[in-house]
Amino acid sequence: MGNALRFLYANCCKPTTSDDHQQSTVGVSALSHDLFHFENTSQVPEGLSRHVVSSKKAQANWYRKLIDAWKEARPAPRTPEEAAGLVILTLKGHKKADVEGLLTFYGLPLSHTPVEVPVQPPPTSLPHGVQYEIHTLPVDEKAVADGDTVTVYVSTADPRESSRVPSNLHTVAAHRAEARSRRNYEEADALHKQIIDAGYRMIPFENGEILAKKYRIRLRGIDAPESKMPYGKEAKTELTKIVQGKSLRVLIYGEDRYQRCVGDIYCNNVFVQELMLKKGLAWHYAAYDKRPELETWEKEARAKRVGLWASKNPEKPWDWRKDRRN
Repeated sequence: MGNALRFLYANCCKPTTSDDHQQSTVGVSALSHDLFHFENTSQVPEGLSRHVVSSKKAQANWYRKLIDAWKEARPAPRTPEEAAGLVILTLKGHKKADVEGLLTFYGLPLSHTPVEVPVQPPPTSLPHGVQYEIHTLPVDEKAVADGDTVTVYVSTADPRESSRVPSNLHTVAAHRAEARSRRNYEEADALHKQIIDAGYRMIPFENGEILAKKYRIRLRGIDAPESKMPYGKEAKTELTKIVQGKSLRVLIYGEDRYQRCVGDIYCNNVFVQELMLKKGLAWHYAAYDKRPELETWEKEARAKRVGLWASKNPEKPWDWRKDRRN
């Protein structure tokens, strides 16, 4: 399923029947809903034939073309003018009566001036060793486990995520939305459990919900005091303050033995590990990361005796964990 279709379906659309199509949903949301529905069922909406002159077989061909075009749009059409422009460009060469009928069916403007759909520039090169990059939804305060671990979610509308979602998960999400619309919350919760077990979650977003992939992130190159250690609570509080409610950019380098993603986190273009080290709420984890700047930031905090460096001889987190294991 294309990222653009999935995002709009999750945030704009509620399931509708064909009979009340134009009365209940029109415009971009209705078109994205029907494209989503067509990709799952291969069925064009009932009632469209009253507005166009071609057969249902031809209509199915239009929807296949529109799905491909919508997937490639970066960003997705969000206004009626953008959606109309995409339809006109995609169905260029088809009968004028069909194009106008399709636009009328969705309440989109009939202007034949093509509307340019912006295309995102190609991603810049990533630092050496980075396997991939993710951009998260806003972080919840409960997502921070301690001073160096945070759970984040990435929308499946993200281009990288869109091709990785299990094929049945969109159907489960659609059935859950339908169950919620019928106020059958027991069924909806059972369906949501299936989504969670697959490593995803429905996240409240703007005026609806969005399907998102779960990632546990271990901040690369630092080791914060454990929760039961001195300054453990302060480290967790500080990391929460930095990331809460923010969308993060995370560069992933790999996984640790606990299946957490090891990565560098940036919040509003600020390097989070740098903040934690300079505030004296984390150690430079030199055994796993030799970057000299991390060592420099730790030394600056030591010299200023801020955070845990106010103590004469603070215990190292890795030694603390080793003692507890022994």
